Amino acid sequence: MTTPDIAARRVLGAIAALVVGTLTLSACGGNASADANTDGKGGSGTTAKTSTAKITISAKDGATNASINSTGVKVSDGKLTDVKMTVSGSGEAVDGAIAADGGSWKPKEQLERGTKYQISATAKDDSGKTAAANSIFTTVTSSNSFIGTYTPDNGTTVGVGMPVSFNFDKVISDKKAVQSHITVTSSSGQQVVGHWFGTQRLDFRPQEYWKAGSKVTMKIDLDGVQGANGVYGVQKKTVTFTIGRSQVSTVDVDTQTMTVVRDGQTYKSLPISSGSPEHTTYNGQMVISEKFTQTRMNSQTVGLGGEYDIPDVPHAMRLTTSGTFIHGNYWYNKSNPPFGQTGTSHGCVGLADVQGAQGATNAKWFYDNSLIGDVVIVKNSPDKTVAPDNGLNGWNLGWSEWTAGSAA
Repeated sequence: MTTPDIAARRVLGAIAALVVGTLTLSACGGNASADANTDGKGGSGTTAKTSTAKITISAKDGATNASINSTGVKVSDGKLTDVKMTVSGSGEAVDGAIAADGGSWKPKEQLERGTKYQISATAKDDSGKTAAANSIFTTVTSSNSFIGTYTPDNGTTVGVGMPVSFNFDKVISDKKAVQSHITVTSSSGQQVVGHWFGTQRLDFRPQEYWKAGSKVTMKIDLDGVQGANGVYGVQKKTVTFTIGRSQVSTVDVDTQTMTVVRDGQTYKSLPISSGSPEHTTYNGQMVISEKFTQTRMNSQTVGLGGEYDIPDVPHAMRLTTSGTFIHGNYWYNKSNPPFGQTGTSHGCVGLADVQGAQGATNAKWFYDNSLIGDVVIVKNSPDKTVAPDNGLNGWNLGWSEWTAGSAA
């Protein structure tokens, strides 16, 4: 038989068990991150409050294609107090800095592609309450990203014919997306339009040569842009360069002379030797893309067998990817110089020079007075016009043809 006292004790015991059970569930089932943002005060009638500071790590936890440029930390309604970034596994620290206003943090250097990182960040709100956030992520891999190698370089001074040229290391299927995230503008106000040569090369130029003395700005905003299925850009930067004086030199194969025009005025006339009847020189507008005080030229590299191998060609300036140069010639027949008389080269434009690239020669003068981006025009050659993508030679396309190759 159950007495009233015994029954009352059983009821109280059951209620106590339910209370303990409820407390146990709360302790195990609560949100650890949320509970960490309290003031640590408890007691009867006191409600713990979380920090109002909200931390955002741009690279989401578990992400596998995080940016190598824009990964960082921001906070709203508070200030960052500490941010630690490390390479997962090795624990190597990644240097970074909290902004002066405490609102953001970013690495000092660009991150590596295909690397796993960890970020731990803490912040405080105006009441001193702490918030914390963590993320472990992997940056976009080389196989899932693309980079464009471009010319000209930042801070350079180039000739009026120099295009902006990108060569991408992956095939680009979404040309419009990529082109629309590269803008090229000039202080001259000239309209600048892009043109695709195939799926991996994009050049920009105005309708006419750049205006002498103008400043050109190229903004690359490809970070995170999908260029092909599952392949994203990683570059974000601004590049500026200056257009120097105008110099356009015209080679007339009929007269074997080159006339140098500087800023609209004839500056100098030089005797040259163009390609021989068997190895003619391309016609057309060609842009100097490289300069070498001395370089080796081997006929095997241009598909001409073993016809020549000259280890020290002086004052050489590249005009085409396929091997056309304007350069010095010291091996000519001294008793019968060809310059101004006849074409004797394998397609290049030759100027009188001496071995060692030291003498006060026509070749040295032209080399010293030329910039990357200067234009050399060849006319009256029996050869065809150079292909616009053979070197930086898109000027051989009319403006309507050029703009037709734009994807934007």
